[in-house]
Amino acid sequence: MQLLLLSNSAAPGRGYLEHAREEIASVLDGARRLVFVPYALADHDGYTAQVASALEPLGVEVTGAHTADDPAGLVRGARAVFVGGGNSFRLLKALHERDLVRAIRERVAAGAVYMGSSAGTNMACPTLRTTNDMPIVQPPSFEALGLLPFQINPHYLDAKPDTAHMGETRAQRLEQFLEENDVPVLGLREGTWLRRNADRLTLGGIDAGAILFRRGEDPAELRPGADLSALLREEPRFDSAVR
Repeated sequence: MQLLLLSNSAAPGRGYLEHAREEIASVLDGARRLVFVPYALADHDGYTAQVASALEPLGVEVTGAHTADDPAGLVRGARAVFVGGGNSFRLLKALHERDLVRAIRERVAAGAVYMGSSAGTNMACPTLRTTNDMPIVQPPSFEALGLLPFQINPHYLDAKPDTAHMGETRAQRLEQFLEENDVPVLGLREGTWLRRNADRLTLGGIDAGAILFRRGEDPAELRPGADLSALLREEPRFDSAVR
């Protein structure tokens, strides 16, 4: 299984996907055609054009899943699938409605590359439950692709002591998740990503790194280059509240 899961698709002062272009080229490994899944945003044509422009320097031809009468059939013939960011509730609802949950799972298991950014990275998890997004629509289920046996929180933000915000910090929200679910959660800071190559999982990106939350343990800071392969052997337990 080949996965590249980006926390974000745009970095300050850089073009769309530019900060991860070398890693994208590496994971695509010569693939010249890619199916893009644009359903996290409303403007499917515009979103697909943005991705096509970003990947043009790599010689990659991009086809939007929305352009096919049978998006699931298009995915089943793809060498690479990229699921873009936006609203993860809208995205997951569209994946379920178009039979893309099953199609993507099967195609990635058969060897196709899966790339995700932001909401697309959320989709690689077992469930939607650690997204940051507002539920603007209601998917039929929170069940996502399950390409990993643990959860990710993209765009992870550290608390700022001088903020006027009085609500929960991101860390507090994830700790609340762990009160109800016994599943590791990896907070991916901006500019970082996960790369899976078969049974090896590695953290990449900028020095900010990531933070790993586990039930009953202090959060652990992780630096780029960290080998996280042990997370692939996790057995998630959902709805297992601590009382």
